[in-house]
Amino acid sequence: MIFLELFITFFKIGLFTIGGGYAMIPLIQQEVVANQWLTITQLTDFIGVAESTPGPFAVNIATFVGMETAGLLGAFVTTLAVILPSFIIILIIAKAFVNFQSNKWVQGALFGMRPVVIGLIASAVFILMDNVLINHGASIADFEGFLQALKYKEIIIFGICCFIYFRFKLHPIKLIFLAGGLGMVFFGVLPLMFR
Repeated sequence: MIFLELFITFFKIGLFTIGGGYAMIPLIQQEVVANQWLTITQLTDFIGVAESTPGPFAVNIATFVGMETAGLLGAFVTTLAVILPSFIIILIIAKAFVNFQSNKWVQGALFGMRPVVIGLIASAVFILMDNVLINHGASIADFEGFLQALKYKEIIIFGICCFIYFRFKLHPIKLIFLAGGLGMVFFGVLPLMFR
């Protein structure tokens, strides 16, 4: 039964995600957390791993969720389910695109989808920032509580990486390694030094 649920969920995610892997994060979050297959923290960690490993983001995240939920067969089912809609749709489009390329209805639909993709990616950014940078276990009823709820180490790593990326245009792969190194320092080395 779990395999059918996984297949249907990730087929739906693959079918209704337009704009690439990042645009599917809100839908994955809604489906996976609602079904209690993962917590939001686990999902955030998986997103970080999926982004840091080779291969398409969507396939990586689907594989990780399937493996965590139902083992190796679950990973196979979710991976197949998330790529199957794109495979079918691209075959149909490849066959018919030449005929529909100049159709005003098709062009209108494509132009209409572009702003939604930006909105979905922005939504994914806010979901991840909220989960990574704010401790929701703390009381944030007042300004002092809000300051205590901020995760300072994560915010410092985020700020350093943003500055380096925008100032020096560091390649994203090098930025991922830098963030991993900073994480080891802030969460591994420094806590040991100040015990």
